[in-house]
Amino acid sequence: MTPDGADPRTADATTDPSSGHFPEEGQVDFDAETVDEQAAQTTAAGPDADTRVAELTADLQRLQAEYVNYKRRVDRDRDLVLQNAKFSILSALLPVLDDVDRAREHEELSGGFKAVADSLERIVSGEGLVKFGARGDEFDPRLHEALMHALSSEVDRTSVDKVVQAGYQFGDRVVRPAMVTVVDPDPSGADQVGAPVPEGADEAVEDAED
Repeated sequence: MTPDGADPRTADATTDPSSGHFPEEGQVDFDAETVDEQAAQTTAAGPDADTRVAELTADLQRLQAEYVNYKRRVDRDRDLVLQNAKFSILSALLPVLDDVDRAREHEELSGGFKAVADSLERIVSGEGLVKFGARGDEFDPRLHEALMHALSSEVDRTSVDKVVQAGYQFGDRVVRPAMVTVVDPDPSGADQVGAPVPEGADEAVEDAED
């Protein structure tokens, strides 16, 4: 017997669907309210969980973006250091290249010296050093340094007449401008093309190198 005098077997039967007995109406209402409360708690926790997931995802994306930017900066700085090192080394080799040009101009470039000179020019060219400056080129103050000007009716634009010293460029950076004499168009028709380089110009170039 239960404390309230009911038969335990009868009490158990009320909770056993196979017995044909079902819980009282009040008991059903109580269970439904409990389920509703749990559902409400789960629903209330849902938005918080979604918000947390969104926050963590945003943090992960931010960290990933910061890492990508950091890697780009490191790569850019590494390339800049490499380019500056090459620029310095190639700049130091310019006097040697000038000697090679002078030897070639005087037809003194032969034998083993020629082989060494060809190898040197091939190496610096492979590293990105570009030689420029030739007669007939349009004068560009960014690339050429004019030692003197002359007038000529045979040109229609300011042009290079003679290259006293070749210029060199590394990428978009001018290592050294070309030292040249320049001819300008002469509207009067006077012809002074090929005016001689001022006396002492070559010596001034050599002094500048020293």
